Amino acid sequence: MPDWYALADLFLSRLDPETAHGLAIRALKSGWVPRDRRPDPPSLAVEIWGRHLPNPIGLAAGFDKNAEVPDAALAMGFGLVEVGSVTPRPQPGNPRPRLFRLREDRGVINRMGFPGEGLEAAFSRLSRRSRSGFVGANVGANKDSADRTADYVTCSKALAPYADYLVCNVSSPNTPGLRNLQGRSQLADLLKRVKEAIADATVPLVVKIAPDATDDDLDDIVAVCRELRLDGLIVGNTTLSRPPSLVSTNRGEAGGLSGLPLAALSTDVLRRTAQRVEGQFPLIGCGGVDSGSAAYAKIRAGASLVQLYSALVFEGPTLVRRIKDELAALLARDGFSSVSQAVGADL
Repeated sequence: MPDWYALADLFLSRLDPETAHGLAIRALKSGWVPRDRRPDPPSLAVEIWGRHLPNPIGLAAGFDKNAEVPDAALAMGFGLVEVGSVTPRPQPGNPRPRLFRLREDRGVINRMGFPGEGLEAAFSRLSRRSRSGFVGANVGANKDSADRTADYVTCSKALAPYADYLVCNVSSPNTPGLRNLQGRSQLADLLKRVKEAIADATVPLVVKIAPDATDDDLDDIVAVCRELRLDGLIVGNTTLSRPPSLVSTNRGEAGGLSGLPLAALSTDVLRRTAQRVEGQFPLIGCGGVDSGSAAYAKIRAGASLVQLYSALVFEGPTLVRRIKDELAALLARDGFSSVSQAVGADL
């Protein structure tokens, strides 16, 4: 952590976490966050869905819920940025407080409940931006929706022309009943309807699943995705489980746990998913990525891309460059000239 961010972190840590997050968005809007101007090593370049990415490190959904700063986030050095989750109508989310730092554990618990400005605001911003970089749109359902599948269809159809990939988030633990959409018949119905709605758009369609999925759950999810020729899976979202090693005061708060305590679980579920996918489509590894070695573990477990968010809370924006440098060194150490050569090396 650089000295300047250590001072900023001292200030931000005294604020409510959600207030601190709002300041981070404002800082990115104002250009106060340092840009990563160094070219990425050639070994980090990735070819995926017919596109060339300078590196496989992505910003996960949840940070930029309303598509306010995707380009500023890309300038931090990310190879891809995912905005959302976007719901058709604006909604306040769950009551505050709903975001908690677990500083001693390097983790975060949230029970946000998809707060956001809704589809109209996200559509307005994404449709106005120049199509530079690689920006995905993560879509969800309103809490009080009578037809949640219709919500995914509405958001996907509207955002497909302006997104480099679409993600159906069926795994947030903070909207009651949402994870039921991971069931075999429910997921198949949702994805069929979404695919029909975006048939005229050449945009990859991805599903984000929970790290709490059992082997039976993974069997069903992967079977549906293979049958419908989906373009990818993100493994995974936050977890409702609580490792016994947690020591932070906030460890008992309700909600989804992310950050370092999620690393081992999410990587294990990623590996088990990759074994079922058998290379039919790419995987994105998410959960506990806070270093080059953590990103490398996800890649070796089967991920073509990796995403992070919670680690930025503790390490700041220069973390992105550090991860890329460490990952390039690890690839070179093991004799890989590209990320693609290392994908699934531990399977």
